[in-house]
Amino acid sequence: MTSPLRRAVGSVKVTYRANGADRPFGDPLPAHGVAMEGYFWRFTDPATGRVVIALNGVNRAADGTWSTLGIAAHPNGFLHTTAHPEGHADEHELGVTSGDALKGTTDSLHVDLAPDARLDVRITKPVPWPRRSFGGSSVFQSVPGLNQYWHPWLLGGSAHGTAVVGDETWELDGWSVYAEKNWGKGGFPDSWWWGQAQGFADPSVCVAFAGGEVTAGPLRTTVTAVVVRLPDGSVIRLGDPVVSPVRAEVTDERWSLQGRSARWRVDIEGSGSLASAHVLPVPLPLERRNVPGAIEHLGAHMRVTVRHRGSVAWEGESHVAALEHGGIDRARAEVTRRGHGPDAEDAPPTTRPLL
Repeated sequence: MTSPLRRAVGSVKVTYRANGADRPFGDPLPAHGVAMEGYFWRFTDPATGRVVIALNGVNRAADGTWSTLGIAAHPNGFLHTTAHPEGHADEHELGVTSGDALKGTTDSLHVDLAPDARLDVRITKPVPWPRRSFGGSSVFQSVPGLNQYWHPWLLGGSAHGTAVVGDETWELDGWSVYAEKNWGKGGFPDSWWWGQAQGFADPSVCVAFAGGEVTAGPLRTTVTAVVVRLPDGSVIRLGDPVVSPVRAEVTDERWSLQGRSARWRVDIEGSGSLASAHVLPVPLPLERRNVPGAIEHLGAHMRVTVRHRGSVAWEGESHVAALEHGGIDRARAEVTRRGHGPDAEDAPPTTRPLL
């Protein structure tokens, strides 16, 4: 028979995780049960410059869950997004389903949004996040009640399958893979920035960063986290405001980040043309609808320099980087500038991507 003390401890653990937090050395991949559980995959082929992304946000409304779904591609400018009436995030492992429209696990992804918006991919040779005390959000991952958490759980791998993006069908044969999860109590923050790149001269390298306004009750601060997987397989994570702060200056076309700790320094410079950027949706969970939320470049330029105790340990460039500048007001203004209504949720394939 379970003692009252054990029951009380178990209840505290459940409540703690239901508020978005993970204990040190905990597993951030299962669903937390918050307002939004976001899943994101990115597949790149540096040889051709092709990129495909897929996203799923499982959102909680008063009457149940629903999903924000999307596929986008570069360089053909394809984009298809939708609000789906179903959505389920697995509470025991990484897994997400949205009816027959999407099913994602750690080793496969199947998406069927329309005859011209499909993905069928299996992932081999995965390079998972190394087990350590905290995930991508650093010490903030253990703070309950934040508006947003971030964890890049797959830092490499090999994709095999097919992508139908508009009137083109692409074979994914050994493409690079990156995947992450983000979640929070209120959807997305008011402002954020994000980036990810593979396609460096050394194909084992992976770079990712995420930052924005973090809130929890009266707490309000701006935090940026940077993750770099180096050629030797070691993973650097900067972003603790005290011991490894990261400074970020971001516009819709330029990203500049500088992070440092006692041993490491990482400098990231990125750029992309607004004319070729996608505008991706974000959910309003309680309203069961998507709105324009993020300006995202899928074939941008990124240069990264990593120094160890002052000496350059690695540096490289990618021309298939992803760079994102998020904010609902900013994205709505861009959609309106392009000649669509500010609440447009979808648009046909075009060489000038729209939401």
